[in-house]
Amino acid sequence: MRYLLENKIERLLAKRHSGILDKEDYYISAVLLPLVETKNETSLLFEVRAQDLDVQPGEVCFPGGGVEFHELDRPYEAAIRETSEELGISREDIKLLGALDVLPTPMGKLIYPFIGKMLTAKIVPNKEEVDKIFTVPLSFLINNPPARSYTDVATQYCSDFPFSKIPPTYKKTWQKRWSLPIYYLEYDKFFIWGITAKILNNFLKLCRPAFEG
Repeated sequence: MRYLLENKIERLLAKRHSGILDKEDYYISAVLLPLVETKNETSLLFEVRAQDLDVQPGEVCFPGGGVEFHELDRPYEAAIRETSEELGISREDIKLLGALDVLPTPMGKLIYPFIGKMLTAKIVPNKEEVDKIFTVPLSFLINNPPARSYTDVATQYCSDFPFSKIPPTYKKTWQKRWSLPIYYLEYDKFFIWGITAKILNNFLKLCRPAFEG
């Protein structure tokens, strides 16, 4: 009986691929890092969010937004859709080049970043979402990568948690758990930081060999 159970478990595991635990508990979004040609060199396009948005007004970001239910198995579709809407271009004007590493955040977000090439220079940002756009040469970014600081992360259990069942070292008040790196970069009058700078830093590490070869 024991060997039969083990064989069933083995067959079940052989058919599956690992995923993200409790993925449904995250807010899932996707962003696109748009590559554009400017003055005979490759640059990266950034947005400045509209000043009257409820979330992160006026901050620098990449185009992107929430992944809809029918896009969960192909989050790149969300990145392309949102980029098209925010930059006022056709989906056919975006060439998807590949995916970066998925980023889970302590704030309960799961972000899928992608790299894409803009096939048109006629960009008309949606003013309801985008205050302005700007570009930064990749050569500058490679030579001036984001600086790194740290942010402390603390946790606090809800009042209904059964504290009597766990060791007393777990307190009811806020407790610092770990420190996370936070990246930032200045370019011209723009300050790029937080999740955007973290994704940017990951991209620069991946593409640095292309500049060194």
